[in-house]
Amino acid sequence: MNASPSQPHPAEWQETQGLLPTVERDLPAGRHQFHKERLMAQIHDDLDNSSSHPARTRAAKPRNPFLRRAIVLPVAACALTGAIVTGVRMFGTSGSVTGLATGPVLTTRIGTADVHGVSQLLDRISLAAQETPSPEASAGQYIYIETKTASTHVRTVDDKSSVVSDALHTRQTWQSPDGHKGWLIEPGNTDSAGTSLDSKVEPYLNAPSYDYLATLPADPDALLKKIYTETKGHGPSPDAEAFTTIGDLLSQSYPPGKLSAALYRAAAKIPGVVKVDDAVDAAGRHGVAVARLDEASGQRTEWIFDKKTFTFLGERTVQVKGTSGDHGLIKPGMIVDTEAITERAIVNGMKQTPSHTG
Repeated sequence: MNASPSQPHPAEWQETQGLLPTVERDLPAGRHQFHKERLMAQIHDDLDNSSSHPARTRAAKPRNPFLRRAIVLPVAACALTGAIVTGVRMFGTSGSVTGLATGPVLTTRIGTADVHGVSQLLDRISLAAQETPSPEASAGQYIYIETKTASTHVRTVDDKSSVVSDALHTRQTWQSPDGHKGWLIEPGNTDSAGTSLDSKVEPYLNAPSYDYLATLPADPDALLKKIYTETKGHGPSPDAEAFTTIGDLLSQSYPPGKLSAALYRAAAKIPGVVKVDDAVDAAGRHGVAVARLDEASGQRTEWIFDKKTFTFLGERTVQVKGTSGDHGLIKPGMIVDTEAITERAIVNGMKQTPSHTG
């Protein structure tokens, strides 16, 4: 995987009128529980600093905040806790707004999926990843990831629902190699200075650190077995959660080349994985995709790669069959989430970027 993909070009969005600020979003199937777990775990962590609960259960462990684009929590999770966690913004049906739901509704041509050739494609992607120099981060340094991202969701105000999309915006994260120090800057979810994502939770599969990634097996079979074991009971199905977990590790962390290669080969063993002839990332770059359809929601998650170099460009989730969201307002051709990696590097300080090393 290249550390810094080619510079993005403007994405082409289909425009609609009357877009309003978002106050509540609909999440893909299986994601409400994830937000609830992360919220509860963060509250517990803040209250007891993890010292009084050294062996927290799986249900209380959050996914790494670096691994998910959505920082806005569903209202259901807020009602369950009755608390607001520092650094996480929450919204009611008529309350605060992010100011991001100003873009046109995101739509795309649905690429043709083909089960044939996906194993060969993943094999070529794996070889390319293995030949890419591995990043080396030391204590005191940070893994910096910059992405272009946007999403589509259902907004409900005064019992009236409509589809809205966030404007394409930049998200920046920094994470220490041990995973305990972090920072997020994202319009709509933080102010211009950003917010701390420091964590006392010990790294694990769904909240890995750079150091933790180095401990994962590079054998595809052993790696896939670990993924299925540690994500048991999560997501809409074991296969769907395994695919999601691998996608998280690829898109929002910085795995060494050997591990990336193993992740791609492991993905080839997951039932339902297909090849998509053409997909476009959030930066407007066309590529070939490795994808999997969630039959329950009708949404397909696509990992997008450069067609020549097989560099990982980003990922997106597209409604490809049926409808989802309140009143079935999310329809085929709508992009539910999209993300393009525009920079990924090792830097020497928090809030430092590769272009500004002073």
